[in-house]
This record gives sequence, structure tokens and C-alpha cells, in this order.
Amino acid sequence: MSADARLLDALRAAVPGDALLLAESDRLAYGSDNSRREALPDAVALPSTIEQVVALVRACRTTRTPLVARGRGTNTTGATVPVAGGVVVSFERMDRIVEVAPDDRLAVVEPGVTNGALQRAVAAHGFFWAPDPTSADYATVGGNLACNAGGPRAIKYGACRDNVLGLVAVTGAGEVIRTGSRTTKGAVGYDLTRLLVGSEGTLALIVEATLKLTPLPAARRTLRACYASVAAAANAVARVMAQPATPCALEFMDGRAVALVEARGVALPAGTGALLLIEADGDPESIGATAEAIARAAAVEGLVALERADDESAIAALWAARKALSPALREVAPVKINEDVVVPVSKLPALVESLAALSAGTGIPIVNFGHAGNGNLHVNLMVDPADPRQAAAAPDALARVFERVLALGGTLSGEHGIGLAKRDFMPQAIDPPTLALMRAIRRDFDPDGILNPGKLLPD
Repeated sequence: MSADARLLDALRAAVPGDALLLAESDRLAYGSDNSRREALPDAVALPSTIEQVVALVRACRTTRTPLVARGRGTNTTGATVPVAGGVVVSFERMDRIVEVAPDDRLAVVEPGVTNGALQRAVAAHGFFWAPDPTSADYATVGGNLACNAGGPRAIKYGACRDNVLGLVAVTGAGEVIRTGSRTTKGAVGYDLTRLLVGSEGTLALIVEATLKLTPLPAARRTLRACYASVAAAANAVARVMAQPATPCALEFMDGRAVALVEARGVALPAGTGALLLIEADGDPESIGATAEAIARAAAVEGLVALERADDESAIAALWAARKALSPALREVAPVKINEDVVVPVSKLPALVESLAALSAGTGIPIVNFGHAGNGNLHVNLMVDPADPRQAAAAPDALARVFERVLALGGTLSGEHGIGLAKRDFMPQAIDPPTLALMRAIRRDFDPDGILNPGKLLPD
């Protein structure tokens, strides 16, 4: 019997019935993600139990077949594209919320649960899970964990690594491991939980997660601060982050982003060259003082206007500019190269200034926005492939973005991960001994290199 026939028999035994997709029309839907990259897998498996995942991994290991874990494909780095073929494991049928334990402030979930479904379930108990990417209604918790997703609230509450207590995972050797605990404190052995979060499915397949929950705040206040320049807005960010009252969101939009949302009918004060959306949360007794402290810090030279909101309709109105940005970006150019780089907050003006110079030199429009309180900037190179100058300049322009970020003491990703998009730049960001250690760890978890090959670490 050939290796292909052995694998097919083993896959059918692992996930019987309609849980194994072999028709090309079915497989096509699982070969791409939001990076617009695509590759056709040889098979797609839809397990519904941990035992089935174990059987799938062992079948693929026996035949040295690549195995790629997948949530809903909302990632932008190509991390779930099966570039080496093989089997895609979609966790859409492992979507149970196993337990919500309010007294212990935790929830236990399977990887296929969407972030939005989880938020709605725990909100009924007065809690939320801190990671809140913009794709929350579609992205799965497993996908969030794979790339250490964050979102606006990460500034106060942390990203995935800060909000996971424990994991159950299946290694590339087909072994079930359990990491962490149900407690918020623990000092037993190595922290494998934080190692697996952000590993992009290259070490093990996460099949269950115990998540730390946070009580829903009783009150919110939102400020929208408009500035004459990016430098003034960045100065305000540094001032806001230096005072004791930490906002729960601090979003930034540069001048080009401002122009885009204004073109879609969002009214902003004349002279707005950059914008900050700042939100604070807490108890009703102290929220007013917190918001006032943040407002005072945000009132730097170059402030054009500062608006406040304290009820839900007014808050929604202030957020309208931020929510209008993503649809507006789709209209700028056929190709959007979206990179979520991070620099120290004090270096944001220098980064944005260098990006403006890069845009002018290449003719590629660059739109910048993101989570300013973390220094996490979403750099969007809006490329028209029909423009020969832009098409030729795009690869080098991306390299220059990363070079500048690293020169400013930053890093390649804050929440999107590495995937295919940034793996060739990893040697610039991480020294050889550290990369060697990462490769050794990967071999220990996945001895035959079957888990998501070609991703994260460079060859």
C-alpha cells in the first residue's frame, strides 16, 4: 500500500463520515486567509474530539504529511495557508464553551469558539475576555491564541498571553500535554502556556483553553482628541501613558487616515492632522476623575479639539471615525499590505515621519493607525499593481518599514504574528543563538516537522 493510501485510510479512521473533505471544491475554501495568499490542501479534516485530533496528528506523522491548524482564516500573515500541501485541520466543530466559572473568573473553551460568542456568553455572568481584535465576531479563540491577538483593550488588560491560565494541546509527536492551571498564580516548572500562545501552530495544536476572565466595568468615558499634527498626537500619547490613570483604549489615526474617514462623511474639526480616541473604564464613583486626568494629559500644544462622551450613543458617535476607517481602506487600492509593527511610544513620531518620507519616495500611499498606547501601529501600504512604479517598489518598501522599526528599538509584530509575511525578516529581529534555541524547541515539540511547515521561523 502506498503512503498516500495509508494516509487516506488513517484519516478516514480518525475523522469518519463527512468530517473528511477530499473534493477540490471543498478544499478550496480552506486554502486561503485574509492575507490573500492561497494554496490547495490535499485534504481537510474537521475533528470534533481531542481523540480525533490525536489520531490525525499520528496519521500525518507516520507519512510525514504537513498538518496545518486553522480557525476562520482571518489572519493577515498567511499563517494558515497550506503552502506545503498536506492536511488542514479546521476546528469549526470543536466550538463548545465547556464551562464558565464566575467564582474562579475563568472559562474553559474549545478552539473553534469565536471570540464574539465567548464574549456574549461570559457577559451574561458579568465578565469579559480581554483580547478584542476587530475580527472578534469571526475570529476563533484558537486563532487568537495562535498569534497572541490583542486589540484596543490590550493597553490596560493585556493580550492573549496575559489572559490564558492553561491549555490542552497535541504535540507534533501525537502526545496530549496539559499546561498551566485553573489558578491565577503558579510557580511549577516552565511556563509552557505562554510558549504555546503565539507559536502559530508550529509546536502543538491547541484543543482546549482555560481563559482568565475580567469583570465588566460599570462605567465608561470616551474622549476624541484632534491634533494639528502627528507629532502633537504622539506627544499626547506619551503624556497620557505617563500619568497614573491607564486608559482601556488609546487609538491613533494619522493625517491620511483622517482624510479617508472624512471622505466617508465623518465630520471632524477643521485642521485635524491626527486623531486619538481614548477610552477609560471603571466604577461610576471614580470614572469622572479618571477621564478628567486623561483629558488634562491629552491637552498638549497642537490640540485642535477635545470631545467627551459618557453615554452609549455618544460613545458610539465618537468611535464612528475609527469604525469608518477599514471600509475606507478597501477603496484606496486593490492591494493592501497590512503590517502591525511596534515601537516604543516615544518613537512613534519618528516612525510616522519616516513612513511619510517612504510614501513620498515610492509613490505608494501609506495609511497608519493603531493602538498608540502600546506603540502598536498598523502600517498599510496601499499598492496599485497596475502602477509599474508602485508594483516594483512594494517589496523594498516593506523591507524598509521593518528596518526602520527595528532601528527604533521596535519589533516586527504586536498581534498579527509572523506567518509567511515576516519570516524572512526574523534574522534581523532575533539573534542567531536565540533563533537556534527556538528551532531546537520546535524540534522537541514536533520531531518530524509536520506542524505548519514554512511558517514563523526562517529556514
